[in-house]
Amino acid sequence: MDGRGGIGGRAAGRPRNPYELTEDSPVYVISVAAQLSGLHPQTLRQYDRLGLVSPDRTAGRGRRYSARDIQLLRQVQQLSQDEGINLAGIKRIIELENQVVALQSRVAELQAAVEGAATAMQQREAQVHASYRRDLVRYQDVQQSSALVVWRPKRPE
Repeated sequence: MDGRGGIGGRAAGRPRNPYELTEDSPVYVISVAAQLSGLHPQTLRQYDRLGLVSPDRTAGRGRRYSARDIQLLRQVQQLSQDEGINLAGIKRIIELENQVVALQSRVAELQAAVEGAATAMQQREAQVHASYRRDLVRYQDVQQSSALVVWRPKRPE
């Protein structure tokens, strides 16, 4: 889910420059978004009510769609019309796709953390080896014999 309550899949960060346009920049009014997506404006309102595509809102509560929202609207239309999937199914598909993206991102973070920990461990191990005193003799394993030794405790006299 994105930060606005819908399942549009927005990126976590906003552009640093407020005038920089990205695919997440909400710039299209509903009539333009409807034209770009090939859907009727009322359909866009319905999708918003259902939580399929949740555009940003202006201070006056007007909807503003981003390029990512337009892409998502096209995907919803394709799944509905070409694949015959109902809107509840489409919502679940989009939720699962967003979950997969989030999990892939988390796996990448964890892999980076593991690689960092492994590097730190190797560096620490190298430091330990470098700190060995050179006057010490390295321990060598002694050959074990197969002789049997019987131990008997001393009896008190």
